[in-house]
Amino acid sequence: MWEIITGLISGIISGTGMGGGTILILVLSIFLGVEQHTAQATNLVFFIPTSIAAIFISIKSKLINWKIGVTIAISGIIGAIIGANISYHLEVNKLKRYFGIFLAAITIHEIYSIIKEYKIAKKTNNNNEKKYNM
Repeated sequence: MWEIITGLISGIISGTGMGGGTILILVLSIFLGVEQHTAQATNLVFFIPTSIAAIFISIKSKLINWKIGVTIAISGIIGAIIGANISYHLEVNKLKRYFGIFLAAITIHEIYSIIKEYKIAKKTNNNNEKKYNM
């Protein structure tokens, strides 16, 4: 049952383009006790059909910039080969640590972005209030 719930939530997040695989890896490794290498490899299998579904809908909605997409895809394939080889040769503890650092960096970036957007919105609202109160 947990596998189905995890797949649904990760699929929804992946479909929005926000990296559902990150959640999938966390759930597999922390809550389902799957070894880190296996969790990350399982995520790659999960990624293929969810990406195909999201790509199909994005093509139908005419949301893809093909020039950028193809360039990124080719670069991504090369990067994936390099990354898979690095991951394969890393000890589990190091892989977990690097994944944790990666998640922490994303978290810090997202918090910073939210605070920055909040400050800009607050400043814009204050300027609008001053403009209309004159």
